[in-house]
Amino acid sequence: MKDTFTHQGMRKKLVETLKKKGIADKIVLQAIGRIPRHLFMDSGFVEHAYVDKAFPIAADQTISQPYTVARQTELLQVNKGDKILEIGTGSGYQAAVLLEIGATLFTIERQNELFKKAKLFLPKLGYKPKRMIFGDGYLGLEEEAPFDGIIVTAGAPFVPNPLLAQLKVGGRLVIPVGENVQIMTVYLRQSDTEFEKEEYGEFRFVPLLEDKN
Repeated sequence: MKDTFTHQGMRKKLVETLKKKGIADKIVLQAIGRIPRHLFMDSGFVEHAYVDKAFPIAADQTISQPYTVARQTELLQVNKGDKILEIGTGSGYQAAVLLEIGATLFTIERQNELFKKAKLFLPKLGYKPKRMIFGDGYLGLEEEAPFDGIIVTAGAPFVPNPLLAQLKVGGRLVIPVGENVQIMTVYLRQSDTEFEKEEYGEFRFVPLLEDKN
């Protein structure tokens, strides 16, 4: 669980890379600069931890590319204290970024192996989600709704209606939509019945899996 000066120096370089790629939100960049991403990866990958690439983790999933994490977080426009729902805890890295920014975080993971790992690991680093849930992200988390923001960290072939329904008016859903290649899509809830939709280019994600209770 070491975070050395070398790691910290590599993180600074990563932050510079993200700036060059267009990430402008200072709070997001500060969070990326503070979080020891190498601790979220298998030890064999530590030297790759601060390269702007996705890497395999357990259960055939990946830890997202830092640019993708930063971009989704930036699009979510999180303010301190905002109630955020994350679909797909995965390694816990995106959760750590949201918690570092000051979100009140609820996070759902459907792979039991990843769920157990993140549940033990995040608090060790001082990151404490309000709730971590093992379950089906397509259903959202109705008993805690409405949310200021919802972030989906896996490719969704369609936009699950429960997620739209669980947004506050003024809330944002950030979701990569598509089968093989996903379009990063943001839904802004403008009223009980109206949503504004914006698209932000192509990304590649592992698929969002459903039918898991």
